[in-house]
Amino acid sequence: MSISQHRSCASISDRVKRLSPSGIRKFFDLLASMEGVVSLGVGEPDYTTPWHVREAAIRSLERGYTMYTSNSGIPELRQELSKHLKAHHDVTYDPNGEILITVGVSEGMDLAMRAILNSGDEVIIADPSYVAYEPCVILAGGEPVKVPTSLENDFELRAADIEERITDRTRAIFIGYPANPTGAVMGREGLLEIAELAQRRDLMVVSDEIYARLVYGVNHTCFASLPGMRERTILLGGFSKAHAMTGWRIGYAAAPRDVIAAMTKIHQYTMMCAPTMAQVAAAEALKAGDAGVNEMVADYNRRRQLIVTGLNSIGLACFEPKGAFYVFPSIAATGMTSEEFSEKLLVEEKVAVVPGSAFGQCGEGHVRCCYATSVADLQEALGRMKRFVERHRK
Repeated sequence: MSISQHRSCASISDRVKRLSPSGIRKFFDLLASMEGVVSLGVGEPDYTTPWHVREAAIRSLERGYTMYTSNSGIPELRQELSKHLKAHHDVTYDPNGEILITVGVSEGMDLAMRAILNSGDEVIIADPSYVAYEPCVILAGGEPVKVPTSLENDFELRAADIEERITDRTRAIFIGYPANPTGAVMGREGLLEIAELAQRRDLMVVSDEIYARLVYGVNHTCFASLPGMRERTILLGGFSKAHAMTGWRIGYAAAPRDVIAAMTKIHQYTMMCAPTMAQVAAAEALKAGDAGVNEMVADYNRRRQLIVTGLNSIGLACFEPKGAFYVFPSIAATGMTSEEFSEKLLVEEKVAVVPGSAFGQCGEGHVRCCYATSVADLQEALGRMKRFVERHRK
């Protein structure tokens, strides 16, 4: 290795070197070069953003709303969010100082970790969980501490399991329910136990509730609405999933004033503000009410029932997820690892799923399938998966 090459390698941050490439993106790169693939991989709605929302953004462009906004976001959107959180989750936030508009929930997660962590602080994370949680902690100088969840407990995070892993360096608990990749929903009783633990051990809670509106036959409990939790919770949400606005990149954080002020400091030096026209569109999405969201949820519910029944019938045992738009079936019947199963299924039957191991060690033995696609594609995918499982059943 030359001196210049050595210097180039040495210049990369140790924190970045610790990160593994996303296990999801590996399979998306593969399927991009293949034709005829039925994808159950990408975690985004197959709906187009409603026309009235797109029209609001178009009008904002026509009127020349193309400048920076306040770092915190346009007042109209923050006010609408304050009303929304009160109406849907019974939690009150001042739009002037307790709500920050972010570039997707992804930026919100990053800001939250960097705002509250000192070097070496530990953060509790469920295993399996969304692929970005662990890297966000590492990039903020923290240490992720994984807490196993399992199919036997419907992938719910349990307070007793968390407490076993708390040390004097533990700073926060990072939760995300309804959950990606499992579709699990935490009941109020289980969340209350985590809330009691957070109070007793003086911990912050970062609650990613991007899928809060996508629940089926159960109620979503907003963590910040629990007794004593508003003052120690950073609530994260956004518009990507329930409003079919993934590409608009609009999220939000709601938290006590001092926490939002700290997050805003970072935000103003990195992102400055979320895109102006996207903020206008998001405000319109909230003002329009719930009819469109409810219609999508009802449609997702029909697809959820179809795929859960279908996977169980072909021998891929699947618990019934109560939220988001994912199923997380066991592939034990094939004897394969989750990565082997996903690669062979893609090559042999041109069906794209994501290996459960991409979401943590406890995801091994499962694959994630997103059912936010057409019924015809779901039926086609199930037929191809049936052939695959019949060939490879151990």
